[in-house]
Formats: sequence, C-alpha cells, structure tokens
Amino acid sequence: MSDANVQGPSWDLSAEYRDVDDPQIADDLSEAGSILDQMYDVNSGFGDGNVSDAQDLYRLRARAEVLLSNLAVFAKCLLSVDGRDAQARELVGRLAQYHKRHAVLSEPLSQFLDSADADVIAHFLSADDLAASDFEINHRRSRRHTRLGLDKEQLIQGLAQDGLHAWNQLYGQISGTLVCPVEVDGRLQSMGLAEASSLLLSGDEQQRKQAWLGVNAGWSVHEEACAAVINAISGWRLEMRTQRSVMKTEHYLDQPVHMSRISRVTLETLMSVTETYRPLAQRAAKLQARAYGKSHFAPWDVRAPAPSISDAQVPPIPYADALSQIADAFDEVDPSMGDFVRMMDENAWVEGTVGPNKRPGAYCTGFRKSNTPRVYMTYSGGASNVITLAHELGHAYHSWVMRDLPEAQKDYGMSLAETASTFGETLVRDALLRQSTSLQARLDMVWAEMRAMTSFMLNIPARFTFEEKLCEGRSTRPFRPAELKAMMSNAWSTWYGDALAEPDPMFWASKLHFHMSYISFYNFPYLFGYLFSLGVYGRRETFGDHFFQNYVELLRDTGRMTAEEIARKHLGVDLSEPGFWAETIDSLSERVDLFESILDEAGL
Repeated sequence: MSDANVQGPSWDLSAEYRDVDDPQIADDLSEAGSILDQMYDVNSGFGDGNVSDAQDLYRLRARAEVLLSNLAVFAKCLLSVDGRDAQARELVGRLAQYHKRHAVLSEPLSQFLDSADADVIAHFLSADDLAASDFEINHRRSRRHTRLGLDKEQLIQGLAQDGLHAWNQLYGQISGTLVCPVEVDGRLQSMGLAEASSLLLSGDEQQRKQAWLGVNAGWSVHEEACAAVINAISGWRLEMRTQRSVMKTEHYLDQPVHMSRISRVTLETLMSVTETYRPLAQRAAKLQARAYGKSHFAPWDVRAPAPSISDAQVPPIPYADALSQIADAFDEVDPSMGDFVRMMDENAWVEGTVGPNKRPGAYCTGFRKSNTPRVYMTYSGGASNVITLAHELGHAYHSWVMRDLPEAQKDYGMSLAETASTFGETLVRDALLRQSTSLQARLDMVWAEMRAMTSFMLNIPARFTFEEKLCEGRSTRPFRPAELKAMMSNAWSTWYGDALAEPDPMFWASKLHFHMSYISFYNFPYLFGYLFSLGVYGRRETFGDHFFQNYVELLRDTGRMTAEEIARKHLGVDLSEPGFWAETIDSLSERVDLFESILDEAGL
C-alpha cells in the first residue's frame, strides 16, 4: 500500500482565504484597522463611570478580535504545514502590529471592568447583547487585585508583542526549520522535525531510538537559543508576578489555575491523588517495557505502537479507514456525533499529510468568522494516529456544539478544553477493543490505553514538576542548558521511578508547551481533562438515554462556568475533594490487569 493511500488529506482553508494574496485578507485588515480607529476615538473621551462608552468599546473589541483571530489562525495553519512559508511569516509580522494596538486600546476597558463597582457592572451587563458576558467579566474580576495602572498595563501590552511573544515566534521558526540527523536502514538521513518525529511511532525499537537520538541531536544544535527562549519567557512572567503582587503576593500557579477555571485546592487535590496512584501508572509502563522484552521503559517508547505478536508486519491503517472507525465509535453515543466526523472529512477540514517542513504535533483550531473548526496532524498510519485523530476531532466537536453561543461564552478553560478530546479517545479505544477479533487487535487497543495512562499520569506530572522547578529557580538567575537537562531528567526519574531506563534530558527543548508565551503550565490541564473525561465517560450507564443530552449541555456550559460548578451541576461531585479523582483512577486498575492478561496470552 502506497504512502499516498495511507496518509491523511490536505485541509481546505479557501472558505476563509484562498491564499495570502486573497483580497479578503486586505479587506479584513482594513476593517480591523477601522474598528481600532473607532476604539481610539471612543477612548479619547472615555472616563470613569461612562457605561455607554464602555459598552461600545466592548462591542468594538469583540469585533476586532474575531477578525484578527481569523487572520492569525490562517497564518498559523499555513506555517504548520510549511514552516518555511515566507509569505505566511510576513502576515504574522503584519498582524503583530494590529494585535499590539488592539491590546493597548483594550486596556482602558479592562481597567474599567476590573475597577468598577458591582452596581456599575450590573448596569453594563443590562444591555441585551452583553448579558451573556456575565461569567466572563466577573471571573476576570476575581483577579482585579493584580491589575496595574492604565499606563503600566498599556506599556506591558505594547512591549509584549516584540518582547515576550517574539520569543515564542523564534521557537516556532526553529522548530519549523530544524534538521534532524536520523539513521534509517544504516544510512544517516537529514529530515524535518515532523518527519523525524513520525518515526517515533515505529514498531522497530532501534528505529525509534535512532529517531529519538536524531530529534535530540537536532535540538541540541539550538540548545542555547532554546534556553534563551525559556529563560526569557520565564523571566518575563517572574517580573510580572512581582509587579502584580502589590496588594497580594502572586504565586506562579495563580494565573494558570484561573485560566483553567479551577481552584488551587482542586489542582493540589488532583496532583496529590495522582501521586498516590503513581505506582499503578508505573506498573503500566513496566508492562509496556516487558512487551518489548525489556525491563525498563525508555523515552523513545513514549509513542511506541503495540509490538507485533507474529513476524508478519502490521500494515498501516489508511486514513479513510481510521476516519470511518472514529465516526462509527462516535455514532454509539449519538448518530449526530458520527455525522459530525464525516462532515469534517467531507469539508476537508482535517490536515493529515506527511511533509518535510510540517511542524510536529497535533491541534484543533477554528475560524471565528465562520465558526468552523480545523484539525491539524501528521497521519502516517499508526494506531496512535487513529487515537490522535479521535482526540482532535473531540476538540472540534466541542467547539461545534458551542458555535451558536455568544462569543463571550465560547472561551473555555484549559482544563475543560481536554474533556471532549479525551472522551473521544476513550470512546474510540473501547469501541475498537469490543470489535477486536484477534489477539493482536486487542493488544493494540489496550496498548493505546496504557500509553494514554502513562502519558497523562507520569509524563504530564513530570512536565508539571519541571515547570515548578523552573519557576522557583528562575528568580535567582537564568538556567544554562546543562541545568535544564538535569532538571528535566530529575522530573522524569521522580515520576517514572524504577520503570524508567533513562530520562529524556532534551525534553525541555523539544516540547513546545514550555515555550508558549501566552500560557504557562500547559500540562496539568491534560491530566485534569483525562481524569475528568473518564469520570464523565464512566457515568454513561448511570445517565442511560439521557447521557448524550447531558454531555452536550456539559460541553456548552464550559464557557460560562468554572470546572467545579460544572462538576456539581452535571455530575454531582466536588472536585476539591479526593473522592472523584480516586474513584476514577482506581477504575483503571482493571484495565491494567486486562493489559497484563493479554501480554500473558500473547507470550510477551
């Protein structure tokens, strides 16, 4: 079977913009500029207590956000497929100035919304078209004590585009042009990061190891630049915490949990329960190593497929077959979910090609003008690709069921963002396991579940531990690459324990999440989402015929409630207590037992 029949399709972005020369881009930029001019005019006469002007600014800001977001998503999509796209980079550069101006002009409104008395905010929200912004505004106001004066906030916003966020752009340029020396069939080959990373999915352990070595060698060439990026971003955040601690000392986790719409208590409970059950996840990692005839789990095994029971080579799964399997599994919850998956394919809203200049990873994004999602990944036919596709389509479904809500209710916290995606993964794995007619097929599906378990319960916490140490130590001085390697190695060893053969010292450089300028601690939300979605999934039988409607209502509430409020309303549980988390993780013990029994049956 040719690679062309296996790999995924190219996505179609033309419904938004034909290409970077599309006149609509110029029109949208012109309209955005006009809106920003109007914001400037309103700001010139905007004073304390002027609710009418504040309402006008809020509406203008939202309109500008939609346009600028649409253009930014388009540029990101182009650069994801081809990191060397000079025209797309130029568009990003042009947009930076609009984003900077938008941020600066929005600051007087932000100051007003944060500092106004409750009765003034009630008056502001009394307008019919603004009432839906109640949660967004009041949730933001819960951190009003961190607000600096207007001049300072505008200065921060103005400097951030060419300061803080420029470091993130540099990292993106490095990853998009990285050259990895990888040994394939005894010959050293140079390949892009996405292509090299796809070899980490190989069933041949030596090929995986060579790919891992090649990827790390590619990043090692740029370790000084990556260290500069991570130190600069961390240093910026440290200074911001210092500046915002005038009224109350700001902890490095305060902003991340606020963005995730959970409490510090909930996060502490989540991490504590996960640590308690760490031996269960380590057992799963040891069983994965055993399946490959080894005593310890290696960093190049993180994305390994299930081993082949026979000498017969496991054929790759064509993209069309993967999509059909996912749609059928989604159908089991409700036919409309399966129809959504098929619609994504029919509209060419999924990017799954294999290319030398593609950026690694997978994500779901969306165009706010049309309220339509897009999924990005590199699909090469591995079983893990099927699960990744299900994960991203889960994200897409989440945004799809919210498309008719007001803009202010479409933005959900990071922790809840992983609910539908991880639900999609679990749904597909279980469906394929039930349909499995061979021992190999059963092993493939349970293996995927164990890989998710070790990833979410060991790898994600290791990232969290590393970032904690980074935040705690950065106040003294910047870290050298050797120190970052040691910190990352220690974090891996802490969580994987004696299941680990060796750590991944370059993971601090190779993992995009550590270099994201708009967000920090982009790790614990994955653990939260994994366990929360399993808790939701485990209640399918309890809710019976009402499950689908309850599930959709839960997703639609993610933009207008905290995670704790949603859990109380839809599940009747308290996330700040260990009960829900312990019950959910404990249910995984049977799945680890099943994995071991399948290995016994397969003689592995």
